[in-house]
Amino acid sequence: MNYHITHTTKYMYSEAVPVCHNLVHLAPRTMSNQVPDEFRLLIHPEPFSVSYGRDYFGNNVSYFSIYQTHRGLTVTATSDVAVSAAPEYNPDDTASWEHVAAQLKTDRSADVLDAYQYVFDSSSIQRFPELAEYVKLSFPSGRPILAGVIDLTARIYNDFTYDPRATTVHTPIREVFEQRHGVCQDFAHLQIGCLRSIGLAARYVSGYLRTEPPPGKPRLVGSDASHAWLAVYCGDVGWVGIDPTNNVLASTDHITVGWGREYNDVCPIQGIIIGGGEHRMSVEVDVVPPEVTS
Repeated sequence: MNYHITHTTKYMYSEAVPVCHNLVHLAPRTMSNQVPDEFRLLIHPEPFSVSYGRDYFGNNVSYFSIYQTHRGLTVTATSDVAVSAAPEYNPDDTASWEHVAAQLKTDRSADVLDAYQYVFDSSSIQRFPELAEYVKLSFPSGRPILAGVIDLTARIYNDFTYDPRATTVHTPIREVFEQRHGVCQDFAHLQIGCLRSIGLAARYVSGYLRTEPPPGKPRLVGSDASHAWLAVYCGDVGWVGIDPTNNVLASTDHITVGWGREYNDVCPIQGIIIGGGEHRMSVEVDVVPPEVTS
């Protein structure tokens, strides 16, 4: 599936900003089932400098600085990317979750060591006893890991309510767990915390959802902005993406920008400004196949 993506972020400041420095995660990354074709970044006012690179996790990053006084900032990223179907696995044929948890502790091969860093707490995902109790219902002894992950995803989907007004990007997962409300970022953080509570490796994935569903298919929740889901290390089958907001495995409707331990590692735009006073931000995202735009 080929997609054309437009992501526009606008900031309006109540006071002038003479200087700003920004780090941007907006360019889709190259994967075995995802191939970006072109990425363009349009910034207004025109920046003094723009550079491109990769972060610790291998994600594409852009850096820009503006040294002229401005009262607003607009960042528009456009991308063309081809996404193919990920491999399908029979959940009951995957290794037991205990086997994978033990492998993460003892196997020192490069792939497993890379996965092992996603077992531990991070600044926004702190484990607590209630998470371990909640996740155990999906992971009885000997259960295949992917079967357990799918069951946990369905439980989060049914037990929690999608509510854009309930949380902010700073809401801790304990509050999400207690209030049973949140958005895609919260549900991804929550499920990651659950899985880490039993020694499994899970990473946060930032990206997009197809905006226009195929004929006869429902529109997925979260397709009007950046979306978040997670990927779980499942032993021999590697990483498997899953979306608790929509209770689905990641598919050709999901376009990956990057991944990390949590949201803060792959925030779409973050930076430092001097001045500015109060500010307002708006985001518009459009992810459509080329035939829809023609």
